[in-house]
Amino acid sequence: MNSRQTSLRSIALLEAAKGLLVLTAALALFRHLSAHWQTNVEALIAHFHLNPASKYPRILLGLSTKLTEPRVLALAFGALFYSTIRLLEAYGLWKNKSWALVLGMASAGLYLPVEILEMIDHFSWLAVGVFCSNLVIITILWCHHRGTA
Repeated sequence: MNSRQTSLRSIALLEAAKGLLVLTAALALFRHLSAHWQTNVEALIAHFHLNPASKYPRILLGLSTKLTEPRVLALAFGALFYSTIRLLEAYGLWKNKSWALVLGMASAGLYLPVEILEMIDHFSWLAVGVFCSNLVIITILWCHHRGTA
C-alpha cells in the first residue's frame, strides 16, 4: 500500500469511527425516546458526585428540562443522517472514490468557520488541534483530488 492509500484510509477510519459513534448515540436516543430525561440527568449528576449548581451540571439540567419526545426524535434522526454521511464518506475514501474526496473536503470545510469562532471566543489548545486537523484533512484530500499526492 502506498502513502496515498494510507492517508486516505486513515481519514476513512477516522470518519467511520465518528459515524459509528454518532450512530450508537442515535440508536440510544431511539431506544430511550420517551425516557424522563431530567430524572436521568439528576441521577447521573448524583452518581458522579457533581455539584448540581456548578456550571456544566446546571447547563445539562437546563437542557434536560427542554427535551420533549419530538425534540429527542429530531435529534435521533439528525444523528442518523450525520452518521450515514460519515459512513458513506468513509466507504468512498476507502475505495478511493473522487466523490468522497469532494464530500470530505466539504464536510471538513463546513466546520472551519465555527472552529475559528470557537478559538476566538474560548481559546484552547484542543480547539486549535481540531482546527489544524481539519485543515490537514482538507489539504490531503485536495492534493489527492488534484492528483498531486
